[in-house]
Amino acid sequence: MIQLYNGGAYVLNGTEIIADTAEAPAVLAGKTAEVPSKEEAKRQTIAYGILKEHNTSGSMEKLQIRFDKLTSHDITFVGIIQTARASGLTKFPMPYVLTNCHNSLCAVGGTINEDDHMFGLTCAKRYGGVYVPPHQAVIHQYAREMLAGGGKMILGSDSHTRYGALGTMAMGEGGPELVKQLLNQTYDISMPGVVGVYLTGAPMKGVGPQDVALAIIKAVFDCGYVNNKVMEFIGDGVANLSADFRIGIDVMTTETTCLSSIWKTDEKIQEFYEIHGRSGDYKELNPGPAAYYDGMIVVDLGAVKPMIAMPFHPSNAYTIEELNGNLKDILADCETRAKVSLGDKVEFSLQNKVRNGKLYVDQGIIAGCAGGGFENICAAADILNGKSIGSDEFTLSVYPASMPVYMELVRNGSAAMLMETGAVLKTAFCGPCFGAGDTPSNNGFSIRHSTRNFPNREGSKLQSGQIASVALMDARSIAATAANKGYLTAATDLDMEYRNPKYVFDHKIYENRVFDSKGTADPNTEIHFGPNIKDWPAMSALPEYMILKVVSEIHDPVTTTDELIPSGETSSYRSNPLGLAEFTLSRKDPEYVGKAKAIQAAQKAIEAGNCPAEAVPELKPVFKAIYTLYPDADKTNTGVGSTIFAVKPGDGSAREQAASCQKVLGGWANIANGYATKRYRSNLINWGMLPFLIEEGTLPFKNGDYLFIPKIKEAVQKGASEVQAYVVKDGGLQPFTLKLGEMTEDERRIILKGCLINYNRV
Repeated sequence: MIQLYNGGAYVLNGTEIIADTAEAPAVLAGKTAEVPSKEEAKRQTIAYGILKEHNTSGSMEKLQIRFDKLTSHDITFVGIIQTARASGLTKFPMPYVLTNCHNSLCAVGGTINEDDHMFGLTCAKRYGGVYVPPHQAVIHQYAREMLAGGGKMILGSDSHTRYGALGTMAMGEGGPELVKQLLNQTYDISMPGVVGVYLTGAPMKGVGPQDVALAIIKAVFDCGYVNNKVMEFIGDGVANLSADFRIGIDVMTTETTCLSSIWKTDEKIQEFYEIHGRSGDYKELNPGPAAYYDGMIVVDLGAVKPMIAMPFHPSNAYTIEELNGNLKDILADCETRAKVSLGDKVEFSLQNKVRNGKLYVDQGIIAGCAGGGFENICAAADILNGKSIGSDEFTLSVYPASMPVYMELVRNGSAAMLMETGAVLKTAFCGPCFGAGDTPSNNGFSIRHSTRNFPNREGSKLQSGQIASVALMDARSIAATAANKGYLTAATDLDMEYRNPKYVFDHKIYENRVFDSKGTADPNTEIHFGPNIKDWPAMSALPEYMILKVVSEIHDPVTTTDELIPSGETSSYRSNPLGLAEFTLSRKDPEYVGKAKAIQAAQKAIEAGNCPAEAVPELKPVFKAIYTLYPDADKTNTGVGSTIFAVKPGDGSAREQAASCQKVLGGWANIANGYATKRYRSNLINWGMLPFLIEEGTLPFKNGDYLFIPKIKEAVQKGASEVQAYVVKDGGLQPFTLKLGEMTEDERRIILKGCLINYNRV
């Protein structure tokens, strides 16, 4: 079904793969008149061409990218604009779209959510942006319909910013990277590797895009095959997929931990742009005659079967056939895996979902940027037409991804077909993806065509003794399960025909409701501020010496951003840095906030010109031990703060608050064996936090220990790759080494200044 090459590969004319072996030059010579060098062949990928067009550095080794457009939603744009305003923003220098699809229900927090929306509308007017009101579209569907363009690049503050199927290289990053673009700065990265994804064949009837996506994620996630690389989709199988099908695979590439994605384009993508009234935005994209890829994934589409990603990660995937044939063993394995993240905080069971030898699920959801597409919902309607989901526990909710999609479902009868079965149709909303809508009952099990199934991603709260879980599936098999009244069923088990209706886009909906400044700013517009919208607190510059207290220690193989700062109901506080910080690590380490605040009191004393050891008496023996080797370390040159250790933090969301919440609580650093995503490491740096690395298996400290890092400012200034550190213990200093990893000159300056705001503030 899926083959991963051990090394790189050449692709000739987009159709023939030649593995990068010792024999490759001879094979190439027999097939092409000119045999390019490997470096020349790397320049023939689609990704290379797009990156080159957007690079401003003059070097294709160290890129400085300027994007064509930006996009954010309502739990990120307030913080981004507040950061940019604090740094001198006067006008959006490029199209910036503010969508409202996360806190659009305005269901908690009183006026908080609508205050944020009005903040967005008034900022779009003042600075010259675009404002998409609540319920009109989820962020990525609007971007597909109205923003994407062949050969373009889009930066978004949501991790599933992926429009590669439409010929647009898009990246999801933390808010500070968008701030840099708003301030006419650049996105700085080393040239990423490009991995080819060669699709061949055609999917069998009943298999959908989520099935293909989960199969790819399962194959590449654990081994890190595409980590921080660009996935480039090519091959004869691309032509056998509709635009919607490609989009459904593409959006899930985020779960592979790749940097971005891009696809070859053809007449089906050209038709997509024509349908949306933007034929001029289409561009044909193909790799060159002899393109080199740093890795190769071959996917036989015809061999992909309906898939299910069991809790609690998209890579924990099986075919539905395999799961149904090995229910007891697989469910028991899932329960064992859950212990890693959940511990003994709650009792989690899946085996009690087996009824008469079959797996019964409590809920089905088809929603968001992954599931809410036109073709997915039409296929679900076809499967359920004339049937009933029953009157027992099982429920089914369907969220079209945009109001134009919803309108066409009404016009072609699909909406009525679904509602007649007992399914509920709702407006465009991202809540089911992050825990703000359709939360199941305690110990409930939900199957969803959405993006993620991390712990508590469906809205349950460990700290309240609650647990529910999500499995990811394609809309077609969700509908087949619904037709079977909640018993897990693969769509391929049904013998039926699909209508495959043609999509008609109604542009009047957006014309009537979306505010578009057309790039014209009105500086006289007064920005709407609600009482929850707060400025960022002041942040200190990097000191010469640093004392860090380890206040949390996490040994899970991977720590998600959801575990660093929860999603769901806490999203209402994203506009309030100090308010949100109260929830930091609440699902993973409820004692973190108190411990971080306790040591932060020492830094606050220093900033007030007072003695840190008077504020935190336990620092007295720490300073005494430090004086034995560094007698000049005192309150004038030493900073005191907190740090956490996690094996591999930052998988999942792009949310900057996973880092900024630690910072506003006095965090100065993270220490890790590795960082799950580039965007989390970037968030740390942009908030002035040191992204330390330590060799796996060597942990000289434990939770509660004090660490001392001398001359850290000098080390950052000089671009040192590692620093000497000490564990303060038993009245002495025990040395060990921390690595800093590669940082650009600007990143070092941001760290030195204390955060991106300080770096940009005049």
